Amino acid sequence: MKKIVALLVVFLVVACAKEKQSISRIEGKRITISDSLPADQAIEDYIKPYRDRIKEDMSKVLSYAPIDMHKNDGELETTIGNLMSDFVRSQSEPIFNKRTGKNIDICLLNHGGIRAPIPKGPIKTQTAFNVMPFENSIVVAELTSENVHGLVDYLVTAKRAHPIAGLTIKLDKDYKLLEALVNGKPIEDGKTYHVVTSDYLQNGGDRMNFLKNPVTLEVLDYKIRNAMIDYFKSVDTIPARLDGRFVKQ
Repeated sequence: MKKIVALLVVFLVVACAKEKQSISRIEGKRITISDSLPADQAIEDYIKPYRDRIKEDMSKVLSYAPIDMHKNDGELETTIGNLMSDFVRSQSEPIFNKRTGKNIDICLLNHGGIRAPIPKGPIKTQTAFNVMPFENSIVVAELTSENVHGLVDYLVTAKRAHPIAGLTIKLDKDYKLLEALVNGKPIEDGKTYHVVTSDYLQNGGDRMNFLKNPVTLEVLDYKIRNAMIDYFKSVDTIPARLDGRFVKQ
């Protein structure tokens, strides 16, 4: 009897193992989410204090813009681009200097990273989130003089208003390089330069591969958006200028 039961068990196991499972039908239903859906009052009551606090914080006036500033108000440099590269450099400098005892030579950001203009009038916290919605952090890459020349060549070839500070570039009418200066001096062969930028670009974003293998890299643990907010808080009226840092004659 035991042998018969054992044989039956083996037979059932083998039969089940050989049976192939397959999907015969998949069904789905579209559920539209819109304002017509009734709100859950208990959830609304729970999140209201947080929503009100966020709205209050986002509406705080931090500074003032004297004119409309956007990334297309100049050919090779723009008012908002100059502003961003200047404050990223100025806000990062004390942190970097305290850690390393060294100074920042150049700031380089990317034109596409500016996602909204700064309109004339009061600047609010929301403005910073509009201009810089990404979580990009600030890093300082130490570059060889060869890579700094590569940086300049990239900007000359791109013919685009990527924000820069500490670097002056002059082109002729045919977009050929006439002069490139770092803090008013020619690039010195054999010297290294400290370039403050975003972690996105340092990792090769926008094909800025000259940033990818620095001599040293200092991660500041400081987001560009937070640097922007801190800067806005520190000034009454932000500067809006084109100062000839990247020009075609």
